[in-house]
Amino acid sequence: MVVVLSLFDGMSCGQVALKRAGIKIDKYFASEIDKYAIQVTQKNHPNTIQLGSVTEIDGNKLPKIDLLIGGSPCQSFSRVGDGSGFDGKSKLFFEFVRILKETKPKFFLLENVEMKKEWEDIITKEMGVKPIKINSSFLSAQNRPRIYWTNIPNITIPKDKGLLIQDILENNALFSKEYPNYLDLEFCGRKRKDMVQDKTKKASCLTASMYKGQVSSFCKDSQGRVHKYTPIECERLQTLPDNYSDCVSNTQRFKMLGNGWTVDVISHIFSFIPRLEEKSEGRTSIPPTIIMAGILEVIL
Repeated sequence: MVVVLSLFDGMSCGQVALKRAGIKIDKYFASEIDKYAIQVTQKNHPNTIQLGSVTEIDGNKLPKIDLLIGGSPCQSFSRVGDGSGFDGKSKLFFEFVRILKETKPKFFLLENVEMKKEWEDIITKEMGVKPIKINSSFLSAQNRPRIYWTNIPNITIPKDKGLLIQDILENNALFSKEYPNYLDLEFCGRKRKDMVQDKTKKASCLTASMYKGQVSSFCKDSQGRVHKYTPIECERLQTLPDNYSDCVSNTQRFKMLGNGWTVDVISHIFSFIPRLEEKSEGRTSIPPTIIMAGILEVIL
């Protein structure tokens, strides 16, 4: 059994991934400040120990942590963000580094979006391991490239399951010739409606602002009719259980699903944690930290 500290925990996709990977949790400490995300976490994982803001955590006062995980804020790194890099919200990455040094976990995992090489290089230097680039499209119906820094050894790129939008649609999914007027507006020289993915392809990357009706909120059929994703369909795109987030409003569900992890990708990474062996006194033992060499990169 492992003791886990999850920073920027959100709706605790990490716990779903750990359980899916067959890793038993002794204690799960979570740092999160969004009350709606916490509400979803406590509904699904009532034993979660909430610690509040990451800036107020003193890692030296916590029990021995076996696994430290987190996806630090990406708004300042993202191509659709404000471009402020470490001067914006994404500077909270350094809180992850601080707590990593304080807790000295056996294993760690940090996730973030694709970003400028100069920012990626700074994170790589601070983390002490080279990144792995995995697109969620291998294990889901969503095109979602992400970067992972971890000392979990020997991780491979997952095999493509071949999932498409049509595989995650609810049975009552309705496509209509009627669609919001803003899809007729142009973006980068193209009509937004023309940028909506066909149901026989991968979905565009979900975002935290898709509740506003961005292109990533829609798919279309062969006749060009449009369908807006339901919260359950977005959960499926993130490989979460149906209705995992159903205890909050749809607006909040869309926000946190856009911010969340693709669970099956995280579960795939966790599956490479060396098998845990019980010591005679019953305490979990995990082999020493192994620093990975090389970089695995997937370009789709």
